[in-house]
Amino acid sequence: MSVLSSIVQLVVALSVLIILHEIGHFIAARITKVEVEEFGLGYPPRALTLFEINGTKYTLNWLPLGGFVRLKGEVDADTPGGLHTANPWARLFIYAAGPIMNFLVGVLIFAFMYTQTGAPDYTKVEIVGVASGSPAEQIGLQDGDIITGVAGITVDSTQILSETIYANLGKDIDFSFRRGEADYEVSIVPRENPPEGEGAIGIIMSNATYPINIFEALPLGGQATYYHTLFLLMIPGEIIRGAIDPGLARPVGYKGIYDAYQYVQQRDEPLTDSPVSLNVLQFFASISISLAVFNLLPIPALDGGRIAFTLPEIFLRRRIPIEWQNVINLISMTALIALFLYINFLDFANPIQFP
Repeated sequence: MSVLSSIVQLVVALSVLIILHEIGHFIAARITKVEVEEFGLGYPPRALTLFEINGTKYTLNWLPLGGFVRLKGEVDADTPGGLHTANPWARLFIYAAGPIMNFLVGVLIFAFMYTQTGAPDYTKVEIVGVASGSPAEQIGLQDGDIITGVAGITVDSTQILSETIYANLGKDIDFSFRRGEADYEVSIVPRENPPEGEGAIGIIMSNATYPINIFEALPLGGQATYYHTLFLLMIPGEIIRGAIDPGLARPVGYKGIYDAYQYVQQRDEPLTDSPVSLNVLQFFASISISLAVFNLLPIPALDGGRIAFTLPEIFLRRRIPIEWQNVINLISMTALIALFLYINFLDFANPIQFP
């Protein structure tokens, strides 16, 4: 794939994720009766107004990445029908709706991936790799074989298989597996000192999968999104603990995102009848979830910061003056832009090295 083609794909995909975020804000504003003055594709300066419906201008702007929603009365506490004259719960909903939309996108992408790969059956252990010259290869085990028993014990989890094998190192034990519709039983001797990087019998094991439709896959998509979010939130602690290299976990700018996109494109083959690979789908699911998590951080100018400004009004019945909010948001936005420029500089000066 050419560099230009990759750049175009990445810009389009990132723009879609950002626009979906803004659609979340837009829908919430409509539901709560807060007027929307403009829904823009791209960032100003404005190129043209496409049309106007119900008082909202839909515009096309010159900077072709993402989009924005401009709500009435965003910086004014007294504008009728504006954001800051709305109920604080309504404002909370509007601020949260953008990140929620990105979480939902993550759920849908992961769910679609499960419809392509199947859902894991945690009661069945499948061989997905056999090391050359290993005991497993010597007895004829192949990728796709389902292990049903070892040393007289029924195998219904990867943990049972692993524990039983390592409890019988150097011993000749029975080994049962299913290939297609046929069942087989052989003998195998787990190695006491296997080569580095290999296990006692030389297999890579995983759980078997079964086909599911998109509706069955949605709970799994939600679970995957939850665990990915949890992983992102744990990164600072893992860096402090030394479990993650800070250089690999640092924020990246546009070039860093492009480098990561190039990397995942080379990792696996496209899905059947689809030009998109699983790694690319997971990459964009991760980007969408990262957008949601980042925007929910309690930093002024971000959705999380605006939520933080709203909470005292809900729980203490005291509003932080809108003038204070505007000044703090402006200072924060200036700092975020400076940080963003620095991160983009690092992408060139000290690019992330992928494995």
